Amino acid sequence: MVAENSFSQVRCTALTRSRLAPNPGPMSLDGTNSYLIAADGHPGAVVVDPGPLDEKHLQELAAGGVELILITHRHADHTAGAARLSEMTGAPVRAADSSHCLGEQPLRAGEVLIVAGTEVRVVATPGHTSDSVCFHLPFDGPAGSVLTGDTVLGRGTTMLDHPDGRLGDYLSSLDRLELLGPATVLPAHGPVLPALDAVVRNYRKHRLDRLTQIRSAVTRLGPDAGVRQVTDVVYAEADPSVRRAAESSVAAQLDYLRSRR
Repeated sequence: MVAENSFSQVRCTALTRSRLAPNPGPMSLDGTNSYLIAADGHPGAVVVDPGPLDEKHLQELAAGGVELILITHRHADHTAGAARLSEMTGAPVRAADSSHCLGEQPLRAGEVLIVAGTEVRVVATPGHTSDSVCFHLPFDGPAGSVLTGDTVLGRGTTMLDHPDGRLGDYLSSLDRLELLGPATVLPAHGPVLPALDAVVRNYRKHRLDRLTQIRSAVTRLGPDAGVRQVTDVVYAEADPSVRRAAESSVAAQLDYLRSRR
């Protein structure tokens, strides 16, 4: 990626720029990547995931003009600044969850938005959360690009926020994303990645490997083993800072296995 001088933004693809929000942490990695989508020469942009309620960050997102604010999912590191950015710019906010919408209707799966001089397609990708969506830009370079929120990260793998996030939904979402081919991955946390289809295959393998580990742990501990016990076995080396996320993902995987008995 090549840095641009204005507003501390980074050019990611032909149609996108990003600005890293100042909210690093164990779950947000370096921070939330807030994206701006616009065709060259278009006077306004779409902002995806405004991130935290940080005035400087939001001012720099707003500086070039904002037509629409989109949300990938409900978590606060993506949504907390949305209302303030809408107030600053007059742009409506759209999300799959109506409680995060301002001045517009919720997003619909398969909806095509014509905005900021280009086309943005809404892809429903529940699993990380029930309201997770990705945004497909089919005309962003030869293979297009996909803003993946937390469904696919730039580094590591995502958590399943059980009970709202469910493994069966997540595996179906990975199947849906793989069909988009070798699109550029624009994640909400971590670096830009090439070839979405290859990344998704690795994600699926990771999940299935974890399921095998959890089956083995349950065999060893007994069928009534609890989330904490299984997490102690499967995530024995996990840093304490990500323990809650590990337990949430284990809960989702235990629920998946037990629903298929």
